[in-house]
Amino acid sequence: MPLSHTTEGSWKEKTVSGTFLAVVTVVVVSVEATTGNDHGVAILIGTIVALVVYCIWKPYQALLSCIERRLRRKAAAAATAAEPLPPEKKEDAGRPLVQAERLRAAFRIDGLLREYSHGEIQAMTDNFGCVVGRGGSATVFRGVLDDGTAVAVKRIVCDESVGEADFLSEITIVASVHHYALVGLLGYCLQPGGGRYLLYPFYENRSLDYWLFSGEERRRHVAVDVAKGLAYLHHECKNQILHLDIKPANILLDGDFRAHVSDFGISMSIGRDLTSVDTRWRGTLGYMAPEMLVNALSAKSDVYSYGMMLFELVGGRRNFELAGSGGASQARAPPDFTKEFLPCVMRDRMEEGRLMEVVDATMARGDGGGAAGVDEEEVEVVVKVALWCTQHSRDMRPGMTDVVDMLEGRAPIPPPPVRPEFLGDTFLVSCARTAMSR
Repeated sequence: MPLSHTTEGSWKEKTVSGTFLAVVTVVVVSVEATTGNDHGVAILIGTIVALVVYCIWKPYQALLSCIERRLRRKAAAAATAAEPLPPEKKEDAGRPLVQAERLRAAFRIDGLLREYSHGEIQAMTDNFGCVVGRGGSATVFRGVLDDGTAVAVKRIVCDESVGEADFLSEITIVASVHHYALVGLLGYCLQPGGGRYLLYPFYENRSLDYWLFSGEERRRHVAVDVAKGLAYLHHECKNQILHLDIKPANILLDGDFRAHVSDFGISMSIGRDLTSVDTRWRGTLGYMAPEMLVNALSAKSDVYSYGMMLFELVGGRRNFELAGSGGASQARAPPDFTKEFLPCVMRDRMEEGRLMEVVDATMARGDGGGAAGVDEEEVEVVVKVALWCTQHSRDMRPGMTDVVDMLEGRAPIPPPPVRPEFLGDTFLVSCARTAMSR
């Protein structure tokens, strides 16, 4: 019967102790035989010799243990590789398949994903020749599979631990969620010593910010699609999934202009018994909830970011734009938030009955192809929901399931506070200073 690790370790310790005592005894007897019966000298010399032997033996023992562990790992890997595939997997034997254990992280992915080699990634992207997007830690390329399917290949920079963490977070979360309003993961590539690649469907209409800020219309169903995707993440998954970076740039549009939430690099999965978590700074300035400044994150943080996105959908511009930003050398005056910050502007215009003055002109007049523009009542519904979503106190914000019900007319929308505090003074000052310093 093979020894257990505990029994084997105990046996080795006893062997070393016995050897040490034997050496001391032999040396003591030898010294006594040559020096007479001088026990003190004999014991001293015996102890010194035994210690020298022990100091030589200990590193040698550690080296042997290291070699033994390596041999065991190689043997285990060989045994695993030699195991036959179960019958239901034999048809996939020609494809590289991977499970989460090979991702070298404490995550687990249910099911199997297609793993591509670096050569396949290079071939499908035509040697990375078509860049369709860039971010702080990733570059996206257009690629084509062998069957002609267009894909988006996202290369994540992993030269720092944060990049590796973002990669593992994204692949773990995206592989475990399935909803029409969320971008699905097609495969990945783990390049030894560097590159990390994720394969997604390619959406020909790019991201929402392209259409939002170029004046195009086609935004009617985006709000509901994104709301349903977030409601699924918050309420229908096994654990709550917090996206933490909802903004137009992370909303992709397919050929029918249906919205799909993307970029889960900084997302988190937390237990349903947790109402909030403390963690490092995440998100994008301008869309971050006030509590995110002190690293307190919850599902209501996504609700806030979603509300900011709604304001931009209606207004057709970024939620905050500095006046007089025409040149780098031009002095910038302190921003007037009541005139430049979209939530403040829309709140005031709605109270004055002039909401349509700040609605994106393209939405107001229609798409020019016979489609009617939106009416004021429809715009007011979206703005009221956005006002509730962007309340300073997260307890006052609705959940995403309530948001879906309000947008689809199944639930009434209470009148928002007359003068809601969208943001704390500290947060406003922080936003202003950051924006003016860029």
